[in-house]
Amino acid sequence: MKLAAREAARFLARPDPKLAGVLLYGADPMRVALKRAALVETLIGEAGAADMRLTRIAGAELRRDPAALLDAVKAMGFFAGPRAVLLEEATDAAAPAVAAALAAWAEGDARLVVTAGALGPGSALRKGFESAARAVAIGVYADPPGRAEIEAALAAAGLALPDRATMGDLEALARTLDPGDFAQFLTKLGLYKRGDPAPLAPEDLAACAPPGETEIDAMLALAADGDARGLARAFRGLGGGSGSPTGVTIAAGRYFRTLYAAAAAGDPEAALSRARPPVFGPRRARMAAQARALGLGGLEKALALIVEADLALRSSRPTPARALVERLLVRIAMLRRAA
Repeated sequence: MKLAAREAARFLARPDPKLAGVLLYGADPMRVALKRAALVETLIGEAGAADMRLTRIAGAELRRDPAALLDAVKAMGFFAGPRAVLLEEATDAAAPAVAAALAAWAEGDARLVVTAGALGPGSALRKGFESAARAVAIGVYADPPGRAEIEAALAAAGLALPDRATMGDLEALARTLDPGDFAQFLTKLGLYKRGDPAPLAPEDLAACAPPGETEIDAMLALAADGDARGLARAFRGLGGGSGSPTGVTIAAGRYFRTLYAAAAAGDPEAALSRARPPVFGPRRARMAAQARALGLGGLEKALALIVEADLALRSSRPTPARALVERLLVRIAMLRRAA
């Protein structure tokens, strides 16, 4: 049978023990691999591979020995516990062998997990799973994870469901990160919150979300706050490539464009939660206050100053680049004081 996205999320979190096999297919190998890893662990447990209860077969290998798949499904394991056979990078050439394994499957046999690339509706492999009574086909698409998938991922990481606002932040972050990066973020979040019974809060997301507040961002925040004295100290502490005048100018353009978009939206905090990447916790409150204080007029002036500095840095004339950028940020700080 074929499962829709919502049904697929529920199935992957708790697979039906009466089903013989699952096909995961999609154009993005990373997304398919993440679903496959989670499914296999759910089927056989964390120690399943170490206990030799997982058999891996490559699609190319199956072409040389079609009977290997059925043999692996029927084989008896050395250790007690559920078993799985993983057929990776399968194509339509594997359809007859897969169909034979599904037809011969009986309770106690290894569960079959098959991964494949993009498969059209006419694919023999896909049609075999969709028409089988004891198998399911799940398309893995490039859509960001929905709420059900995020809730399942939180549970797998040992995290309680957060309130609606924090869940909205998580959904926004899931839309901006690659699947692998989002999975790593949730793992980091689970470690960060280990032993802490308090529910997830925006501050927790801010502490773990990539890329976090950089040294340059901290300096730009001082400029937007109008703290010229703190800004001078921060600028003197910058060094290396990340603190180059050009790098600071590029980051300044990005930072103040974000503030401008937040101010233009009318609700800066809500707009910052939808930014790419989203802004979390105390940093979001601080940037929202900056957007309100500077206003559209002040932010337009700040962006004009940044463009002027960028053009000067790119010109062929000799320019005291560091002094130019320091002057730029002080002028922006003065805008805030005048606001």
